[in-house]
Amino acid sequence: MKSLAINITINPELYSKNPESSELGKKIIQHSIVMINELGFESFTFRKLGIAIGSNESSIYRYFDSKHALLVYLINWYWCWIEYTLVFINANITDPNERLENAIKLLTEDVKEDNSVTFINEVLLHKIIIAESFKAYHTKDVDAENEKGFYKTYKKVVKRISDIVLEINSDFEFPHMLISTVIEGAHHQRFFSKHLPSLTDFEEGKNNIVRFYTNLVKSAIS
Repeated sequence: MKSLAINITINPELYSKNPESSELGKKIIQHSIVMINELGFESFTFRKLGIAIGSNESSIYRYFDSKHALLVYLINWYWCWIEYTLVFINANITDPNERLENAIKLLTEDVKEDNSVTFINEVLLHKIIIAESFKAYHTKDVDAENEKGFYKTYKKVVKRISDIVLEINSDFEFPHMLISTVIEGAHHQRFFSKHLPSLTDFEEGKNNIVRFYTNLVKSAIS
């Protein structure tokens, strides 16, 4: 993925203090990604994070009122980055078929680190998205959080790509359903390939997941 001069803006409802406004805040984000990936979300705590960054637990609560809020922030950052990249890679392409292929590839391929944001490791963040992101919205508070715009960026990405689908076939009935299925399905296939390989047909080096979902989308809208 090409290096971009990224300027990502996160919904201020997602934090008590903007973590990008200080070195401590950036350190919280950087180390939380590493630790959630290593420990899993359930075992991750602000106490453990505070020890890792050499700060007290209360300083972390100045930025996020819970580890759930931190997870939602990380997920939003990821989808802002994906949206930014999607706009960039399709900026000068007029053919909607090519733009759709680019979008599906972006959604389903393995992530490479983008050095334009030094305190975010996108490779590890992608692993968290695959393994943990559903925990952010499979909660009793999802409707209230949705009203506050917590999942707006994810929905914007789905809408952008759904609009491309409708450019190709304006009569297609299920564009949002199709694209959200591609996203969540690709995450499941990545997870299965690492942990439950008999549930997938993934083979290293064959780009199976990208090819499968590209073929699926093309077949569905043709």
